[in-house]
Amino acid sequence: MAENILRKLVNNSQAAIDDGVYNLDIKLEKSNKDFLQIIKSNNHATLLTEIKFSSPSLGKIRTLTNPASIAKQMIAGGAKALSILTQPHLFNGSPDYFIQVRQAVDVPLLMKDIMIDTIQIDAAEKIGADYMLVIQSLFDQEFLKDIDEFIGYGHKKGLKILLEVHTKQEFQNALKTEADLIGINNRNLDTLEIDLKTTERVLEGYKKTRPIISESGIETPEDIQYLKKCGADAFLIGSSIMKSDNIEENVRKLVNTY
Repeated sequence: MAENILRKLVNNSQAAIDDGVYNLDIKLEKSNKDFLQIIKSNNHATLLTEIKFSSPSLGKIRTLTNPASIAKQMIAGGAKALSILTQPHLFNGSPDYFIQVRQAVDVPLLMKDIMIDTIQIDAAEKIGADYMLVIQSLFDQEFLKDIDEFIGYGHKKGLKILLEVHTKQEFQNALKTEADLIGINNRNLDTLEIDLKTTERVLEGYKKTRPIISESGIETPEDIQYLKKCGADAFLIGSSIMKSDNIEENVRKLVNTY
């Protein structure tokens, strides 16, 4: 039986909240670019690339270096938006890295965290996030109550919502919410195993009403072609880019898939 990683992630967020990680005294502007518009009008593969230095599945991914410089390399390669890990435990993330990136670039930014409390949403607003991550299974498995209220609070704070799902049932539930974007995580958060067919299974028979992002396990142009055929509109890519020797080149190669 896999240890319940979701529970661990929720506890980590609670620890970070208790440690005051999200008590920030700053007010940064978000981007004036609209990621939903970009997805619609981009002729190439739309990449949301992720800045993360560690993860529960891979451990350390890259030596901690200047997040702003990594962000600029990603954008130079053609990434249209960035996801930045702000979760300190297991991911080696920090709101501070987000702030450094926000002050250096003007593309839409996703605050990537295990969001369990409105104090984190307040922090997202303060650091100039355009998007925040909400995980459907936290509500479906009753770690959290009332997803509509949570999403509504994010919207009230001027944030758009990337709602992440992993199963067909979670996807059906997600479609009942006001989320702006739906992300399909190819990684099972209970076992950390990756299967790109997750996107295909979840989207089977879906009549497009909202943009879909496929997340996790994406490494090659072939992966992107396959996921696009399954119905994904954009692609969240982290580890394979963060591990690469030449970030800009790697991003460019993936962006130019089509």
